[in-house]
Amino acid sequence: MGLLIEGVWDADATMIPLEAGRFVREPAKFRGTVTADGASGFAAEPGRYHLYVAYHCPWAWRTILYRRLKRLESVISMTVAIPNDRHEGWIFGDYPGGCAPDEVNGFTHLHQAYTAAMPRYSGTVSVPVLWDKRTRTIVNNESSEIIRMLNSAFDAFTDAREDYYPEALRAEIDLVNQRVYDGVNNGVYRVGLARSQAAYDEAFDLLFDTLDWLDARLAHQRYLVGERITEADWRLLASLLRFDLVYHALFKCNQRSIASYPQLSNYLRDLYQVPGVAETVNVPHFVRGYYSIPHVNPNGIIPRGPKYYEAWLASPHDRTRFARSAA
Repeated sequence: MGLLIEGVWDADATMIPLEAGRFVREPAKFRGTVTADGASGFAAEPGRYHLYVAYHCPWAWRTILYRRLKRLESVISMTVAIPNDRHEGWIFGDYPGGCAPDEVNGFTHLHQAYTAAMPRYSGTVSVPVLWDKRTRTIVNNESSEIIRMLNSAFDAFTDAREDYYPEALRAEIDLVNQRVYDGVNNGVYRVGLARSQAAYDEAFDLLFDTLDWLDARLAHQRYLVGERITEADWRLLASLLRFDLVYHALFKCNQRSIASYPQLSNYLRDLYQVPGVAETVNVPHFVRGYYSIPHVNPNGIIPRGPKYYEAWLASPHDRTRFARSAA
């Protein structure tokens, strides 16, 4: 899928880090922080920051979701990448479903943002990217950190004050997040990108052990950390939305579908039906974006279905049997 090597794009270079056939995710390299008071060097200001994202990428989608939930559309601008084969990396331009040319920097390729920020950058070029228009650099490309910034740093510029990382619940949220990341968020990639049977089997077992644990946990409470929606729920939702569409078949995560889990399937629909969420879910991009990746789908055939999926997501769920507290 291409790499930057000393600031030069190499479309034929690939890097899927492996340990004994196990996929290992490369850490994000830009780790700046936007704060309300600017003590970090990046002050929260309306119109200063820009997001480069893709709808089908679950990591980038987290930031799209938070931007919508926190009603920051007029505060932070956004450019959506085309769901392509990424031979030239993430690219920008006109494409159905919300893609348009980059009007902030005129970048046609995301790797241009990376070399603008670090001219001799080497490594993968990933979304999301939080860009600072003032200093013309990348603030951060780690989604888990960007959503924390969107959660609270920009509260002075929005009336959406829901706190998805409340201090009293942070320890439990962090524990749940870690287990979900290991078993599901990153777990589906460890299954789908495994390069040995042993690595696949190990990741497959962890994935479905984690899904079984989640389904059991949700039998006793509406959300992952009790009676209110938290960051833990939104982080899991990114993977659940894509599971039956993509991971089940393309990534060989085929022991069970999410639709077959009584708690998880209703929980998925519950979260999808929170106002604002459905507007960020682009099913055609989800499917095309994943099935366009040559090393997991070498024939490049894009599945046509399922047409029922969005209707199923919008169908009634049973989660109202639990109490729901205000944020």
